[in-house]
Amino acid sequence: MLRKFALRVLVNFLGLWAAAELMTSSIDYNDKLRVLVIAALIFSVVNAIIRPLVVILSLPAIVLTLGLFTLVINAFMLYLVTKIYPSFQLRSFWTAVAATIIIWVVNYLLTELLEPKKRAKSI
Repeated sequence: MLRKFALRVLVNFLGLWAAAELMTSSIDYNDKLRVLVIAALIFSVVNAIIRPLVVILSLPAIVLTLGLFTLVINAFMLYLVTKIYPSFQLRSFWTAVAATIIIWVVNYLLTELLEPKKRAKSI
């Protein structure tokens, strides 16, 4: 379980780094990797603890929007990181939405690459 959390932190770090590099004028982290590492750790903890509760509470909105509201939830989680850790700053909520999309893509690609798939047993 700790190994899986460490992998999540690493993947979130790479996603935050990619978003910060692609959106240099909107994301401020003082060009220090230490800030991104701590932000990735906080983002992983927020996603593990707070996000499930928020998803359950906003389930009607998620159903009505066919899942698109999860983008808003994830952007809010990233925006929450900026409030917890002031060294990592986003210019606006829309920056958080764009960064969330970049983080989603990086998370998807790296998870497919790094996590082994469980194969179905053939009879």
